[in-house]
Amino acid sequence: MSNECNHDCGSCQEECDERSFLAPMNAHSSVKKVIGIVSGKGGVGKSSITSLLAVLKQREGKKVAVLDGDITGPSIGTTFGVEGVELYSNGQEIIPAKTQYGTKIISTNLLLDHPEDPVVWRGPILAGMIKQFWSDVQWGDVDYMFVDMPPGTGDVPLTVFQSLPMDGIVIVTSPQELVGMIVGKAVNMAKKMNIPILGIVENMSYVECPDCGHKIFVFGKSHLEEVAEKYDLKILGHLPLDSELAKLCDMGMIEDYSSEWLDEFNEIVKEF
Repeated sequence: MSNECNHDCGSCQEECDERSFLAPMNAHSSVKKVIGIVSGKGGVGKSSITSLLAVLKQREGKKVAVLDGDITGPSIGTTFGVEGVELYSNGQEIIPAKTQYGTKIISTNLLLDHPEDPVVWRGPILAGMIKQFWSDVQWGDVDYMFVDMPPGTGDVPLTVFQSLPMDGIVIVTSPQELVGMIVGKAVNMAKKMNIPILGIVENMSYVECPDCGHKIFVFGKSHLEEVAEKYDLKILGHLPLDSELAKLCDMGMIEDYSSEWLDEFNEIVKEF
């Protein structure tokens, strides 16, 4: 890899190790920007942040897609209300599902006979599925593709980093002491793979009283500022536990969600 590499393999004529791992983009697709949403551990709301970022970009008038890379624990289809939608194929390519507002979705559960069926696959098959989601799905013209990454730093996240032309990642965390170490793992993995880190989000940071607006820090004091300073990360937001958001996600209506804190979050991520 050249020292002057900008990671835009689509416009590069050099042959290098980084280029050799990339899966080919679907022949009938043009994806301008690919952003991965990552976490060092599960249960921090990574899928929620992925979905909200997609919703915000869609509201800007962008053409948006979400690739659910969490193959064994997919939730994006449910969140966007396309669970149970029958996918179509032209014999060579899969046509992604579309939400009511036009966001394109691909997720493992859309390929199963029953959403409750477990995906009992080994690592190489999981990794191969993500490559197929990129290469065999007819995405068409997309401005932003958000990839809901599997948690951790194992085989499948590594495959995503190597196979997709990532323009950057967003790290999602929660307000706990352990998070500093977990974030460090995600940061160091991204650096080893030469993936830019766009920033860090603290999810489930607090609960706001609906009557007086007082913030209750259920999981204790935030350490986000300390962690961000240690790893030189931009803070994208402290996002709350919100029962209305949870309800709309369960109903498949996340695209209808709005709140004051989401507007503030939007102002920060507009620069993506």
